Amino acid sequence: MEAHQIRISVSGTPAGAASARQQIAEWIRAWGVLLEPDLLDTAELVASELITNAVRHAHGPITASAYLSAKALRIAVIDTSSDIPEVGLPDADEEDGRGLFLVAALADRHGFEPLPSGKRCWAEFELSAPLLPVASHLPCRGVDC
Repeated sequence: MEAHQIRISVSGTPAGAASARQQIAEWIRAWGVLLEPDLLDTAELVASELITNAVRHAHGPITASAYLSAKALRIAVIDTSSDIPEVGLPDADEEDGRGLFLVAALADRHGFEPLPSGKRCWAEFELSAPLLPVASHLPCRGVDC
């Protein structure tokens, strides 16, 4: 299987975060490999949390990416903030602050890497089965094939 990758610029607004999450999900689906629906939904949620954190806490350019290899799906967000992200669970009456907790709970691996002008936050999902093209899983059985 060939590796797939997408990298997009993210506008630093809530609408930009929503658009970036949607673009990442659409590109993953467009790669034409059969991934478990739960994995796609989870990856979309994790992408949303990482992108939203960057929009809320970083000022400057933000880049979101997804990389699919034969073994894993990796979602990453690069921003210009040098602040170290911390996973924690806020008090029950707090309205936000659960994003990285969700990422930690849903991803197989997650972390961050300092960069010369900011950081990269990432999450990975292991693939439980070899990836095959979607077409190989959908045999033609009708007259309109």
